[in-house]
Amino acid sequence: MARFTLPRDLYHGKGALEELKHFEGKKAVVCVGGGSMKRFGFLDRAVGYLKEAGMEVELIEGIESDPSVETVMKGAQKMIEFQPDWIIAMGGGSPIDAAKAMWIKYEYPDVTFEDMCKVFGLPKLRRKAHFCAISSTSGTATEVTAFSIITDYSKGIKYPIADFEITPDVAIVDPDLAETMPPKLTAATGMDALTHAVEAYVSTDANPLTDAAAIKAIDKIVHYLPQAVANGDYMKARSEMAYAQYLAGMAFNNASLGHVHAMAHQLGGFYDLPHGVCNAILLPYVQEFNLIGNLERFAVIARAMDINVDGMSPFEAGEACVYGLKTFGRYLGIPQNLRSLGVDPADFEIMAENAMKDATAATNPRKATKDQIIAIFQKAYDGD
Repeated sequence: MARFTLPRDLYHGKGALEELKHFEGKKAVVCVGGGSMKRFGFLDRAVGYLKEAGMEVELIEGIESDPSVETVMKGAQKMIEFQPDWIIAMGGGSPIDAAKAMWIKYEYPDVTFEDMCKVFGLPKLRRKAHFCAISSTSGTATEVTAFSIITDYSKGIKYPIADFEITPDVAIVDPDLAETMPPKLTAATGMDALTHAVEAYVSTDANPLTDAAAIKAIDKIVHYLPQAVANGDYMKARSEMAYAQYLAGMAFNNASLGHVHAMAHQLGGFYDLPHGVCNAILLPYVQEFNLIGNLERFAVIARAMDINVDGMSPFEAGEACVYGLKTFGRYLGIPQNLRSLGVDPADFEIMAENAMKDATAATNPRKATKDQIIAIFQKAYDGD
């Protein structure tokens, strides 16, 4: 038996942020990141809408990229003191991921971070608060997923929290918020979305529902991400990317991911590198390794990317897909190897060991040994 879980409600399209004025409750806490939501006026609008709905509002600001365990605990304590019945997380993946973890601690103050990391082992939430996620980037899709990534900097490890309980109750996807992203961030978050779709499509837990979402996401990303990078003011591209990343989130939330994410989590934890960039560099090398695990599916991905594989053998079509993934990132200005990011090969062994323990590795279509993961790291380090 398989399960397909999504937020109860999705409000999408231009002006969707305004739906906040219709929320029912007494108190709302709004969690935001480094300042872009405030700088461009979206935070004030959100707070205004919530106050219009009759709620008292408290802010948790300054959530860092790759949020730490300490940030989660401090935010949860603020929630315990304020006692909100709505948690509103607004921004990119980091504030939303942090708010999900704060939500767990708020509802269960005695729970430890180690308890949170037990895969699909959380108790029932929503005893105290409901959760709304408002995405500002077209990539992470954390507004639709049952995942949160929190970093323990004392260990240099990113830990995935995975449980359907932390799937948001409400998701708001308003392309106006993504319009403020600069080209490099647009490219990196878009490649994160592409990685979600590809890994979900070849996952061992893929099913017809996740397949439909994943392939449509790949098609949209290939067509509209270059346009969004080239011209951030082109709202058609921004809108289509908002849909694409949400579709990719629908897919991986229910089919899970693979070794790209398992390995990227280690790079982020060790070196504090941008998650989307790590995914983009690793993606073709992991899928090259995966070819024999699900060969026919790579031909389908290639066609979704507008790669002509007519007359090719399944293996030739798979290789064409891998080449297409590699060149797509290059055209967007993504770095082409781990060497350029300052990664040290001496860390490959410990990162490979940790990657094998990552929850996302379980659904990779080809099982890998530690030595094989080290070899993939090395290929991604060397590049072409």
